[in-house]
Amino acid sequence: MGMELKLKKYAKLLVEVGVNIQKGQRLVINCPVECAEFARLCISAAYDAGCSEVVMNWSDDFAAREKYLRADSSVFESYPVWQREFLNGYAREGAAFLKIYASDPENLKGVDPARIASAQRVAGEAVEEYRRLQMVNGFAWCIASIPIDSWAKRVFEGDDAENAKTKLWDAIFKAVRIDENADPVELWHEHLARLEERKNILNSYRFKYLKYKNALGTDLCIELPENHRWEAGNDRTLSGTPFVANMPTEEVFTAPKRDGVNGVVFASLPLVQDGNIIEGIKFVLKDGKIVEAYASKGEETLRAAISVDEGASFLGEVALVPYDSPISNMGILFYNTLFDENASCHLAFGEAYPSCLEGGSEMSKEELLKAGLNDSIAHEDFMIGTADLSVTGVTCDGKEIPIMRDGNFVF
Repeated sequence: MGMELKLKKYAKLLVEVGVNIQKGQRLVINCPVECAEFARLCISAAYDAGCSEVVMNWSDDFAAREKYLRADSSVFESYPVWQREFLNGYAREGAAFLKIYASDPENLKGVDPARIASAQRVAGEAVEEYRRLQMVNGFAWCIASIPIDSWAKRVFEGDDAENAKTKLWDAIFKAVRIDENADPVELWHEHLARLEERKNILNSYRFKYLKYKNALGTDLCIELPENHRWEAGNDRTLSGTPFVANMPTEEVFTAPKRDGVNGVVFASLPLVQDGNIIEGIKFVLKDGKIVEAYASKGEETLRAAISVDEGASFLGEVALVPYDSPISNMGILFYNTLFDENASCHLAFGEAYPSCLEGGSEMSKEELLKAGLNDSIAHEDFMIGTADLSVTGVTCDGKEIPIMRDGNFVF
């Protein structure tokens, strides 16, 4: 299959399965300027599917780095009115959002973490309506990636940019099931059905706790809220339209009880956070709160990330991914959480998804907190899965059920 056909299939997949654009609906595409050629294919695919208007929101690594390094400090203490209304307004009307995520993993290396944290705080407050609607599936959204030179060369060090991008394209196509002999839309429907089966098994147990252990030193007990729900990659908007928020996706996930996590957890893969690479993460948690945080590289960035607000130092997601997932079996460290989180069991510090609680999407922020879900402007995944990870579920009557052994599902 030629490259042009693969790209068109990919764009069609993102539009028709990712955001599942509806006739007469607007689509907002957030995209780096380096990815303009692919964005244009997505624009055409969206109009082919009946989209009423495609609105482009461009970004640029160079501009972002220059701003963080050289702009006046006051810039990071306010948020432009037009950007606030752009996101809140389109979210309010029910537009779909497609994010093409491609960035240099170390684009903000050397930037003062305080500037980044300040910008995140003011942005989080300004676009709270957008964030809230996204977390409760008030609109369809999808995040996907394509290669750019800086990212590809980081993944395939030693290769020139062209070869590195070719290799990264091949890996991405494999991860998102672009197959020359099959319709990727059909392949995705089959894949989502398998995730749905696993989700239903987990929901049937109504676990009270999850226990994690591995040779890295992870020894963690996670309490789950009463009436929690496991979810998979096939979401639905509040109006009932199916969509897939992440492409690729291999996970089933739920929310931990905010004050019910205790123990120690070690990250198994580096984390790209705020334009920096963080390695060797270790968290100690007591009554849900991260009370100690360490990293062998990027510790200052990590500490800033979990200090953006009070909720950033509590967990908001528990996700299970088999060690033998298709992405993990590629043996590639992507330096991109969209892919690395689907190669590994992971947790997230920050906000919990309200849909992980029965009736949660209709609850207020205060009601969600009372029910045990965390609230924050942050939501950052970090990978903890290993080949020897064991995860055990404990039911309300104290029965222990093996969920994962040697990194893979028992069922």
